[in-house]
Amino acid sequence: MQRISKLLPASKKTLVISSVGVVALVLFSSFIMFEATKAEVNLAEDGEEKTVKTHANTVEELLEQEGITVEDHDALSHSGNTAITNGMDINYQQAKQIIVTIDDEDHTYYTTLHTIGEFLAVEDLTFSDHDKVSHKAKETIEDGLHMTIDKAFQVKVDDGGKKKKLWTTGGSIEQLLKENDIKLNKQDKVKPKAKNKIKKGKDIVVIRVEKETEEIEETIEFETETKQKDSIAKGKEKVITEGKKGTIVKTYEVVLENGKEVSRELVSEDIQEEAKNQVVAIGTKEPEKEQAQEEQEFVASSSDNPSKSDDSSESEENASSASKSNEEKSDDSSSSEASGQEISMKATAYTANCNGCSGVTATGIDLNANPNKKVVAVDPGVIPLGSEVWVEGYGVAIAGDTGGAINGNRIDLHVPSKGEANDFGSQEVKVKVIH
Repeated sequence: MQRISKLLPASKKTLVISSVGVVALVLFSSFIMFEATKAEVNLAEDGEEKTVKTHANTVEELLEQEGITVEDHDALSHSGNTAITNGMDINYQQAKQIIVTIDDEDHTYYTTLHTIGEFLAVEDLTFSDHDKVSHKAKETIEDGLHMTIDKAFQVKVDDGGKKKKLWTTGGSIEQLLKENDIKLNKQDKVKPKAKNKIKKGKDIVVIRVEKETEEIEETIEFETETKQKDSIAKGKEKVITEGKKGTIVKTYEVVLENGKEVSRELVSEDIQEEAKNQVVAIGTKEPEKEQAQEEQEFVASSSDNPSKSDDSSESEENASSASKSNEEKSDDSSSSEASGQEISMKATAYTANCNGCSGVTATGIDLNANPNKKVVAVDPGVIPLGSEVWVEGYGVAIAGDTGGAINGNRIDLHVPSKGEANDFGSQEVKVKVIH
């Protein structure tokens, strides 16, 4: 403009300036008119508000002008073909994606809501107090949010016989028991195993295992030993030594499952008293040999003549003389009846230390010093004291003692021990006076 004004005369300069002013005025007026004709719109985008002046005819044109693309799940207060008016309020909310995983199954949602609680309410997603939800209802929703929800289910648990139902959303059996204050002892058993995962419809069994020690006192039975004895008639037995039972304490480790015994193991034995074997004598003496032997002894003891002759007549005379001598010993019929004849008598047995006994017999035999001495207590009116007698099952003995209860055809046999005396009891025996 300055160059033009230098070239033009003064009159021309005024004309040019006037023309430019007019053009500028027109342009300025047009601009003013253009701006004045714009509509003023209040646009809220994702909660952020701003005022927009626009010549856009529709909401869609306005959003395009503002670089906003509306997707299917977005929220728009007006339809796209709504005409723009001055002072109009337009609200646009872009939808946020939420992935909800329920029991390992994914579900995709879009929402323009602000909090998780609002979203769950609108989508009608309700859960029980036992369900496990990854986010709280008050949390704000962010685009791409991933929620996980584990639906709870009930599991039957048998705890040592006590049955209950527990809520769970999964995990391990060990974790479930811990969450419900079910403590496991070292020896307890769990089926399925505690480290296994919980399965729907699969019951859990807790077996309470206890170990305790139990002591039991038992009897040790004695054994019986047998010894053959030729001084006892064949077929007869005599207890020489009484058997005695012993005692033993056995210690067991007992295993209980839910209070019931399932096993026991012997861990130790302590003998309190040893058992004593019983010794029984078995007779081997043949009756015929015994009688023959006693007859020989009788003949030998009856023969007082040292110059014995082989002549049969002399033997007969000696025998006759011995017979007469025996008959002359006593006029008592019972004494003569016992001499040389077998008579049946009732026999009992006694010991040197029996009640009221001194251990010395009526004829002066010391039984304490001779515990195995064969001595018979007799009624002197039946068997003379000092006689040598044979008793069935007892053998040859001395009639060397008496007794207050020994009257008539009764005898009392001396034995070494009280046990033998008790075992003998009372018996009917044959007795023969040898001499």
